[in-house]
Amino acid sequence: MAKITYIEFGGTEHVVDVPNGLTVMEGARDNNIPGIEADCGGACACSTCHVHVDASWKDRLPAMDAMEEDMLEFAYEPDENSRLTCQLKVTDDLDGLIVRMPEKQI
Repeated sequence: MAKITYIEFGGTEHVVDVPNGLTVMEGARDNNIPGIEADCGGACACSTCHVHVDASWKDRLPAMDAMEEDMLEFAYEPDENSRLTCQLKVTDDLDGLIVRMPEKQI
């Protein structure tokens, strides 16, 4: 299980324990955290679970595959710390992860 901090665009923080094997997106969904819409349900077919990963975590996450990279082109204001939470599988290694939601999802 990993403790993940989700920070809404307005600054509200949600710190939740997410079981291993789920995705960071599922952790948000299961805990009713606003800001991650996940319209495609985790199929990497949209960009509505886009977040900005805290810079201290950028190089500690698994590498992004080509599909995620392509979908991020449709996200709202992606940057070098952007990831899709449906593509981040929770393991003990993600304990302490901090993600920030963008102003909106598109």
